[in-house]
Amino acid sequence: MGIVFLVGAGPGDPELLTLKAARLLQQADVVLHDALVSPEVLAIVRRGATVIDIGKRRGKKLLTQSEINSLLIMFANKANTVVRLKGGDPSIFGRAGEEIEALADAGIACEIVPGITSAVASAAAARISLTDRRFASSVVFATAHRKPGVGGAEWDKLVTSGSTLAIYMPGEDYAHFSREL
Repeated sequence: MGIVFLVGAGPGDPELLTLKAARLLQQADVVLHDALVSPEVLAIVRRGATVIDIGKRRGKKLLTQSEINSLLIMFANKANTVVRLKGGDPSIFGRAGEEIEALADAGIACEIVPGITSAVASAAAARISLTDRRFASSVVFATAHRKPGVGGAEWDKLVTSGSTLAIYMPGEDYAHFSREL
């Protein structure tokens, strides 16, 4: 039985991968990747590895989360090293919790390899500090995308005047989202 690595691909620049992420991509037997992973990062994957795009884009998905979990389990039972390659960081709105739970239930070992999340990468590219003791004493990573049937974020409890707010997956209705904020 193999091990599954939930690996953060970062914002797309292969030079921003961790050394461990790059090493795992070069050793992987199987790589299941999100649609947001750049071709430049995928070019690092070992020649001969099985590479499968399982990504979702703008609400259109190739596979359900349950199907992705099943693939991870199936490949872990056949291969030594399985990489679940996610854009950004696997634990920031990457459904890592659901995948970790499915793997644990199947008795399969997994490990998280962090990546640079888009809020951090964007701030770096714009030369902006997410925290500046003069203005922001906290950073809030939030999403407007929730599981159906789950209520929206309670913005008044999440955000203060001293918060930097990083919003992921805001959806298409910016006017509604703006009113909520």
